[in-house]
Amino acid sequence: MKKFEGLIAAPFAPMDENGEVIYDQISVYYDFLAKNKVVGAFINGSTGEGVSLTQKEKMNTVEAWTACSKAKKTVKVISLVGGTSYKECIENAQHSAESGVDAIALLAPYYFKPAGARQLAEFCAKVAEAVPQTPVYFYHIPVLSGCYVNMYDFLQEAAPIIPNLAGIKYTHEDFMDFLSCINFRSGKYEMMWGRDENMLSALVLGCRSGVGSTFNYAAPLYNQMIAAFDNNDLLTARKLQQQSIDMIRLLGKYGGIATGKAYMRYLGFEFGKFRLPVKNMSDEKFEKFKADVRALNMEELFSEK
Repeated sequence: MKKFEGLIAAPFAPMDENGEVIYDQISVYYDFLAKNKVVGAFINGSTGEGVSLTQKEKMNTVEAWTACSKAKKTVKVISLVGGTSYKECIENAQHSAESGVDAIALLAPYYFKPAGARQLAEFCAKVAEAVPQTPVYFYHIPVLSGCYVNMYDFLQEAAPIIPNLAGIKYTHEDFMDFLSCINFRSGKYEMMWGRDENMLSALVLGCRSGVGSTFNYAAPLYNQMIAAFDNNDLLTARKLQQQSIDMIRLLGKYGGIATGKAYMRYLGFEFGKFRLPVKNMSDEKFEKFKADVRALNMEELFSEK
């Protein structure tokens, strides 16, 4: 299984004023990511409101993104398929595979949580065996899933029973666990970093790919940071990481994950609001937000529409 290398954006779900997904915008979105040298799209994840979409909406989203990837072949597609029910995950996985995704991803059950690494691996194996020719990634995001199983323990259990396991999207801060996973079985599994605000630290450990929401609107910043790191220009790399942090601080200041759509609106994309219960930004606050974004003095590091 060929590993990804570079930035994998976690796209937003474009929605109209009534909260309905606008699938027609996905083709333009795909071209935008490709133009800014994003190598992959991790769809139906946290940023894409996958847990707030219906089964049909998630499937329609997969079909829209894979139609673009089949025609243009510039941005690969990873589909997050679940979830709390492995039956539902299997249904999504098979549909994703039939639609032509490059890989699927699985999330830990977040209501009835697995008791340990073995139960988590068995859950994932149930889904993975339904799409044996499709690479499978595990999406580790314990702050939202509530599943704090160490991924090194998970790999030990999963490796013998999931032959199409490709790696892990790692959205957590345990660098000891992360490095152990990178070195597991001589680096067999791809470890995709999922915390944009400390991606430089992951690069130091040997990470070569990341999945992030801020790659949607600031891909040039991260591509420059990777290039600086590869050229051993750590002063520049650290400066760029700090600019990333300054940008991400505005997410917290203006309410969290929905602020990402405000960044896209700042660039000219009207993607609507996040579905309830996520808190959205008012038009009045958006004007203040724009002023704060301009004050960052990093326009050249934002993606070009």
